[in-house]
Amino acid sequence: MRNILKFDFSNLRGDFFGGLTAGIVALPLALAFGAQTELGAMAGLYGAIAIGILAALFGGTPTQISGPTAPMTVVSALVIADAVQHMGATSAYDPEVFAVIIATFFLAGFLEMLLGFFQIGKYIKYIPYPVVSGFMSGIGVIIVITQLFPMMGYNAANDAELAQQFKLQAEEVILEHILKEEAEEGILVLENLQATEDRAHEITEERIMSEAATLAKSDARGVVGTFKYFGRAIQFINWWNVLLGLITIFIVYGFKMITKAVPSSLVALVVVTLGAYFLLEPGMVDVIGAVESGLPEIHIGFFSSFLDLGRLTLMFEFAITLAALGAIDSLLTSVVADNITKTKHDSNQELIGQGIGNMGAAMLGGLPGAGATMRTVINANSGGKTKISGVFAGLFLLIVLLGLGGVVAYIPKGVLAGILITVGIGIIDYKAFRHLKSVPKSDVFIMFTVLGLTVFVDLLVAVGIGMVLAAMSFMKKISDVVEHNSYSDELTEFSPEMPWDDEGDIIERIGDRVYIKHLIGPLFFGFASRFQDMVKALPSIEVVVIRMGRVPYIDQSGQYALEDAIMELQTKDIKVVFVGLHGQPLDMVRNINLVPGLVPEDHTFKNFEDCTVWLQETMKDLSLDTNKGATDNDLNANL
Repeated sequence: MRNILKFDFSNLRGDFFGGLTAGIVALPLALAFGAQTELGAMAGLYGAIAIGILAALFGGTPTQISGPTAPMTVVSALVIADAVQHMGATSAYDPEVFAVIIATFFLAGFLEMLLGFFQIGKYIKYIPYPVVSGFMSGIGVIIVITQLFPMMGYNAANDAELAQQFKLQAEEVILEHILKEEAEEGILVLENLQATEDRAHEITEERIMSEAATLAKSDARGVVGTFKYFGRAIQFINWWNVLLGLITIFIVYGFKMITKAVPSSLVALVVVTLGAYFLLEPGMVDVIGAVESGLPEIHIGFFSSFLDLGRLTLMFEFAITLAALGAIDSLLTSVVADNITKTKHDSNQELIGQGIGNMGAAMLGGLPGAGATMRTVINANSGGKTKISGVFAGLFLLIVLLGLGGVVAYIPKGVLAGILITVGIGIIDYKAFRHLKSVPKSDVFIMFTVLGLTVFVDLLVAVGIGMVLAAMSFMKKISDVVEHNSYSDELTEFSPEMPWDDEGDIIERIGDRVYIKHLIGPLFFGFASRFQDMVKALPSIEVVVIRMGRVPYIDQSGQYALEDAIMELQTKDIKVVFVGLHGQPLDMVRNINLVPGLVPEDHTFKNFEDCTVWLQETMKDLSLDTNKGATDNDLNANL
C-alpha cells in the first residue's frame, strides 16, 4: 500500500496516448450506459470519470481502464428501478429515492474494498469457464433485448392506454403509501381515521395516472417485459428512431473495416447525432434532453439512509450483488491485461481500488463500474503501461464534461441504443458456442443454465447456482476417475487388471485369502460412499491390503469413510494393511488415531516389498517370492 501512489513517468508519452484513446472509446459507452438507467446519460459519464481516475490511482492493475460496464449497468438499472417502485416515487431523482440509490452504490464500493482488504480476490480465479461464459453471454442477451424498446422509440410510461390498465393498482399503491406514512407519523389510530379518509380524497387523477405510468414502465422493463409488450411497441414504433439505430450499428461495424485508428462507436455517435440534428425536425426522434453542465455536485446526505434499517436490508441485497459482480468483472479484465502486458496484477489491491472508485462515483451521483476489458485492451495496445494512463483517460472525460456537456442533450436515444446493441452482441461468447460439440455435456449444461438464469432470473443467483453445478460436476468427474482407477480383486482374479510393477507374479502364487485394493486419486466426500460400498462387497477373506501410494489427498469425509470401512472389516476378523501412506493422507489418519488406533504401526508399510515379507510371515503356508520392483513412492513420483 505504501507504494500505491508512486508514479512511474518513464512511459509518459505512451500513457498519454493510451489513456486518450481509451477515454475516447469510453465516452460514447459511458453516455449509453447512463442512458440505459433512469439516472440518465450524465450519470454514466460521472461514473466513468470518478472510477477511471480513482481505480487507476489505488488499483493493482497498471493498464486497467475502469468505468461503467455492461454487467454493472444492468444491475444498476435494476437497483434504480426497484428503488423508485419500492418507495412509490415517480423519479429516480426524488430526494429520498436518490439518497437510497447512491447509498446502495456507495455500500457496494465499500464491500468491494473489504473484499480486497480480506484478500478474497485470489479466489475469483476459481470460477469455472462455463459459469463465466454463460454469465457474460446472458449479459449480452439482456442488453440486446432491452435496447429494442429505446431503438423503436417506445416508452411504456408514455403509453396512456397501457397506463389505464394499471390505474386500479396505482390507487392501491398510493393508499398503501398514505397508510405507511401515517403509521410512521404515529397518527394511524382509530380516532384519526377521518384524517386518513381526508388524505385519500385529496388524491388527484393526475397523481393516480402518474403512478400508473410508473407501474407500466416497471412492468415493461427487462427481458420479460420486452417480450410481454413487444406487440404494443410495434404499434407505436418510431421508424426514424429505428433508422438512426440501424445506421449507428452499420457505422460501428463498417467503420472498423476502413480503419481502427478512430473508435467506430465515437464516429457513429458524432455522425448520426449531427445528421439527426441538421436533417430531422425537433420531436421526430427521442433525444437525451437537457442535462446539467459543469462539475457534478458532491453528495454526502445519503449517509442518513444507512440509519433506516428497513431500507438498509434492501440496499445490502443489491450492494452485495454489485460488489461481487464488480469484483468478478474487474479481475477477469485484469487477467486479460496480464496476458497482453506480460505482467502480474495484484488482485486484492485491484479490488480496493475498484471499491474506492465506486464510492467516489456514488458521491458524484454516478453509476458504479468495474474494469472494462475493451478499454483496457485498447489502452495497452495504444502504449499505456502504468496507472497514469488510466488517470489520463478519466481526465479526458472530465474535460469533455466541462466543455461539451450541453451538446449531450441533442444525442438521439436510438443512437445510444444502437451502440449498446453492438456492445451486447460483442459480449456474447461465440467461441463457447462454436465448441458445443467438443466440450463435455456437463459444461454445456452449466453454461446454458447460467445463461438462462442470468437473462430471466437474477445475475448473482445465476453465478451462485452455476458455481454449485460446476462444483458438483467436478466432484462427479473426479469420483468417476477415482472409481475407474481404484479397483480391487482377489489375487487369483487380479491379473486381468494389470498389476502394478512391484507386484510381479504374486497373483499367480497367492490364492483367494488376500485382497488388494488399489486407490488412485483423492479420497474425498464425492467418493466416500462408493468406497464404503466397495468394501461391503468384499467376499470372505483374511487380509485386505489397501495401497495408498497414489492417493495425494484425503478430506474429512474420506477420512471417516476409511475409518468406518476398516472397523467393518475388523468386525469380520479381517486384517487391514496400508501400503504407501505418505504426506497429507498419513497426517490425516494419524490425526484421528486411525493409525495406530485401528491399524497398528506394524501393519503400515512404505512399499509393497515390505508388505510381501509381512504376508509371508503371517501366512506360513504360502511361499512367496518377492519382487524387487519400484516402490509406491517411485510410482507416485512418475505420475
